Amino acid sequence: MRRTIAIGLLYSLTGSYARIGTACLTGALAAIDRINADPARGVTFRAVTRDPGGNIDLYAPLCAEILRDTPARHIIGCVTSWSRKDVIPTLEKYGGSLWYAVPYEGFEASDHVVYLHACPNQHLLPLLDWALPTCGKRAYLTGSNYIWGWEINRLARERITAAGGSVAGERYLPLGSVDIDRMIEEVRATAPDFILNSLIGPSSYAFLRAYEALGAQDSRFAADCCPVLSCNLTECELPEIGEAAEGLIAAGPYFRVAGTTFGSSHEAAAWRAVHALADLMEAAPAAQSLGDLLRGPAGQASGIDLQTHHTVQPVLIAQVRDGAFAVLGDYGSRMGDPYLTGPAAPAVRASLRVVS
Repeated sequence: MRRTIAIGLLYSLTGSYARIGTACLTGALAAIDRINADPARGVTFRAVTRDPGGNIDLYAPLCAEILRDTPARHIIGCVTSWSRKDVIPTLEKYGGSLWYAVPYEGFEASDHVVYLHACPNQHLLPLLDWALPTCGKRAYLTGSNYIWGWEINRLARERITAAGGSVAGERYLPLGSVDIDRMIEEVRATAPDFILNSLIGPSSYAFLRAYEALGAQDSRFAADCCPVLSCNLTECELPEIGEAAEGLIAAGPYFRVAGTTFGSSHEAAAWRAVHALADLMEAAPAAQSLGDLLRGPAGQASGIDLQTHHTVQPVLIAQVRDGAFAVLGDYGSRMGDPYLTGPAAPAVRASLRVVS
């Protein structure tokens, strides 16, 4: 007899990061369908879906609703780090777990979260190590005004200055804001060698469109002279950006090229989450917690680090050409190192500064 297990899906399908939430949900649902259709599997999954609609205030209550009112103990969900951090106390209260399928800024390792996408030693640091000798050592940093933007730019500043480079400017926008005129004017005035774009959603789309227009006016800002770099833009957002994405350079564990399956790395990571969960539950049917699952017979083969709950990820750098990503370099696979304790970690020091 196959066991039927409820799993939560907590993604926003509207709001400023709806395209990412939709991509993740697509990957998770496709994986559930594949597992349920496979008679060789020992489990079937029943999806319990909730949509916070991009409202940060709804994530924790909907997480609680899933864990309190349904049999689901595992939730695949959340896009922003803000929402992920908001649900962790609820996970702790009800003994649930979150399977997080989006790149993030590191410096976290919760007993109740599995991190299935890249962290800085798997995206930001390889990207900067490629960019500094390739593009130049003067960077302009943009970011959405919350933890993703703050932490990515903090680490970028440390890496750039340690390499003898400099930061020409740094500016943040509220989530969802498209007021990018001042940011573009600062880029024009400072003329950096490259731009690290840690904006998300409509803010990022507006910036890229305005930057394309700037490049058309001034060849110093053409993509082959001063490229835009990103650790979080994927194929699922290219239709929204259009031609303004041409030349964008991104780091990630997966890009859709000929012969690959998924629409984006978000889809791929959510798919992986469902399959990893199925494998673990089949191997340890009596497990009561995430820790029990990971210590079970399938835990070692899962690629999930038992202490940090991070995963091994490929490290790829790619550029948008003719509307699709083309891989520029494959740097092998790395285990997630959320606290940057490995040999490739930069010297990170505490600092305070005024930013706008």
